[in-house]
Amino acid sequence: MKEKASPLNIPNLITGLRFILAAVLAVLLMCTQSTGMAMVSFLVFTIAAVTDWIDGYFARKYQSVTALGKLMDPLADKILVATALIMLIPLGRMPAWMALLILCREIVITGLRGMASTEGIVIQASGLGKIKSICQYIGLGTLIFPADLLPIPFLHQIGLAIMYVALALTLWSGFDYFYKLRRIYL
Repeated sequence: MKEKASPLNIPNLITGLRFILAAVLAVLLMCTQSTGMAMVSFLVFTIAAVTDWIDGYFARKYQSVTALGKLMDPLADKILVATALIMLIPLGRMPAWMALLILCREIVITGLRGMASTEGIVIQASGLGKIKSICQYIGLGTLIFPADLLPIPFLHQIGLAIMYVALALTLWSGFDYFYKLRRIYL
């Protein structure tokens, strides 16, 4: 019989760190956005985004996937993205309507996945969902990055353009989840 992984393992601790980093990011983005503070915000966001890959890597490598990790990992991802989306609105870098659409999709899909799990159905993240997440991380990171540090004109507009792509992928992957659930329940 295979031994169950402890819920207090390295991957779950890394996931927990993402929650903490999301809170730190919120505080940093509320502060005056000097170039130095914006760079610290960017570094915190980047570290948090990278932990999304690291925790999964360790969970698979050491076969320490747990029920807690399956629940907390996608939640930590959504908290990080939601934090960045919301905190970028007052900075004028994220339109509220876009943040709302992305957040609504994330909440609905999380609810649907939760509903399916109560019936023993696990809906894994799709390849499309993973691409969506990467696109969101790149777009949000670009919007957080201090634009005056690089000689790239319109850096934040580039970040916003990436977020439009992320929005399209977000909605597309949301419809994909609905389609998969429809096939399961009908």
